[in-house]
Amino acid sequence: MLGKGGVGGGGGTKAPKPSFVSYVRPEEIHTTEKEVTQKEVTLHLLPGEQLLCEASIVMKYVQEDSCLSGVYGRLVCTDFKIAFLGDDHSTLDNGGETQFKNKIVGANDVPLHCVDQIYGVFDEKKKPLFGQLKKYPEKLVIHCKDLRVLHFCLRYTKEEEVKRIVSGIIHHTQAPKLLKRLFLFSYAAAVHSTATDPKDHTVMFDTPKDWCWELERTKGSVKYKTVNVNEGYRICDRLPAYFVVPTPLLEEDVKRFQGHGIPIWCWSCHNGSALLKMSALPKEQDDGALQIQKSFLDGIYKTIHRPPYEIVKTEDLSSNFLSLQEIQSAYCKFKQLFLIDNSTEFWDTDIKWFSLLESSSWLDIIRRCLKKAIEITECLEAQNVNVLLLEENATDLCCLLSSLVQVMMDPHCRTRTGFQSLIQKEWVMGCHSFLDRCNHLRQSDKEEVPVFLLFLDCVWQLVHQHPPAFEFTETFLTVLSDSLYIPIFSTFFFNSPHQKDTNMGRESLDTQSKPLTLLTVWDWSVQFEPKAQTLLRNPLYVEKPKLDKGQRKGSRFKHQRQLSLPLTQSKSSPKRGFFREETDHLIKNLGKRISKLISSSDELQDNSREFYDSWHSKPTDYHGLLLPHLEGPEIKVWAQRYLRWIPEAQILGGGRVAAMSKLLEMMEEVQRLQEKIDAKHHRPAEAVHTQAPSLLRNSARLSSLFPFALLQRHSSKPVLPTSGWKALGGEDDLAKREDEFVDLGDV
Repeated sequence: MLGKGGVGGGGGTKAPKPSFVSYVRPEEIHTTEKEVTQKEVTLHLLPGEQLLCEASIVMKYVQEDSCLSGVYGRLVCTDFKIAFLGDDHSTLDNGGETQFKNKIVGANDVPLHCVDQIYGVFDEKKKPLFGQLKKYPEKLVIHCKDLRVLHFCLRYTKEEEVKRIVSGIIHHTQAPKLLKRLFLFSYAAAVHSTATDPKDHTVMFDTPKDWCWELERTKGSVKYKTVNVNEGYRICDRLPAYFVVPTPLLEEDVKRFQGHGIPIWCWSCHNGSALLKMSALPKEQDDGALQIQKSFLDGIYKTIHRPPYEIVKTEDLSSNFLSLQEIQSAYCKFKQLFLIDNSTEFWDTDIKWFSLLESSSWLDIIRRCLKKAIEITECLEAQNVNVLLLEENATDLCCLLSSLVQVMMDPHCRTRTGFQSLIQKEWVMGCHSFLDRCNHLRQSDKEEVPVFLLFLDCVWQLVHQHPPAFEFTETFLTVLSDSLYIPIFSTFFFNSPHQKDTNMGRESLDTQSKPLTLLTVWDWSVQFEPKAQTLLRNPLYVEKPKLDKGQRKGSRFKHQRQLSLPLTQSKSSPKRGFFREETDHLIKNLGKRISKLISSSDELQDNSREFYDSWHSKPTDYHGLLLPHLEGPEIKVWAQRYLRWIPEAQILGGGRVAAMSKLLEMMEEVQRLQEKIDAKHHRPAEAVHTQAPSLLRNSARLSSLFPFALLQRHSSKPVLPTSGWKALGGEDDLAKREDEFVDLGDV
């Protein structure tokens, strides 16, 4: 039987406890061993990848209903990944069939950088593993940063192999590393790649030309200029080689404090206002030094604040907004809701889901980020004033808020190419410390803060609320979050462009040695086949129409929005259970309770509230300003990313993906009818790109966890767990209780 926090399973030679059920007979072990040996499952290695250790006769558990079954195979550890080599035709990984395959990371592979925690099971008790072990576990449990939980039984593995594989996995996933020892460099040396630019024209912002292009695109070239004062990183290694500053600013001012205290341009609004950021000056104790800093900042401020022509509002994010410690603490609590070891644990914790969700504060942090972005947007759009974001290094919250504001205000950033260019500009060239914040070197857990994941979660809220406004899908955001831990791309594995160029050999004085070159993450063909890449593009995206002179502006938007209405609703999908007929009524009664549980702790400022209410009272222009809903349950859990590995959380043949499939069928039918009408009246047919990806066409075979699972067997447990059934009472009591069940897919 399964126990809470433990791992059930396996069977074998030990005398079973009274509650133990054996699913594998001892005589079957030898048969399985022969089969595994005969199959000789091939280990696929990337260029430069080396096998470090392995163990044979390892069972990988697969959860089915309230018991565990498994498949035997080899467990291997390389300098890139942990891989399980079992029967390729077995229904591993959630028991489903999937056609959305990653060419770099297989279904049974975990990159070493994706491993979060490792646990061992000793006499059915789970304990964290680290350092040198005196006793080795009979079962191995791996918690991953993409929220997978993998279980391996080592009872029938040779003792020496158990020691090698467990020690190897612990060492290569938890021991501190040197930057040059990452697989990133082994891969780069092996492939000798020369093509680094993505194929979809993503702007990399590594040349003055790229910055000048962005200035021209946003019409900011009159007031701002591109500077090369940091070329070769001769002034500051925490700034890119090229960036944009106000035109009146002198090069001497940039050099004065190594780039600190300088307003750096992020983006210009259509009305001429601009979003700027600034890193704080070093803290000084000496009165004389403080006076020099004050005089310097006064001079800089007068350069950019010249009322009534130029007005600047300063947002000090270091003192008046979230702290990195709050983000780290909230996510550590939040992710535990999804690291489920077994079905029993899922149902035991399900009854207190909303209390646990509220206590993590993760959704509240998302709401606060979106609220602050709205306030900044109101200053730029309605008040026509410049906004200066101030942070200690301007590389964390500055990156997050400046990016969010641009997604809301600039429709170009809602295209896939524009969004990728935005990340390059604000995060990669903005010197966000990906190496430290993702803890790729395992040197400091205190520095590991999911700031970039928080940004993706905020963007997902917008994608979820306004699907037709985005060219990319939530699947794009999910695989982008997974790519944080794949060390063949340089995009997310350095703290700054200076660190990257230095370690890739681009600043070497040795002219005979060629610098190492890596692909960027934006070349999606490296990870996915063309058929899978279609799921990264939103078929419901409303492209900006090319209007004829006599055509009334906005007529096309209205039609597309009407077609997209089903995706803008927040209705819950009925789920089978004890309350088949009462489900809708129950969820309706719970709405007020959920709103109270997930309500905003602080309201928008008066000006921002009026701006917010005014925008939401008008029809949405998907190619204009875009604001999120902040009220109560409008801020939801990103189900695809956080729940995709939990079979019990899925809706078979349902969820938003099924609604999208039906909607696409309807849109294609409307398109065919329009073509017939045009042909009858001899009018040229208008091209409308609404063709659904082939994987989306059969909604009956889809799961709400699509595309990470198409069909899955799910637990036969009731909607409400039996352990708490008697204590719950009747329906009237259920609606009043603090922790009731609501379909997780719609939280």
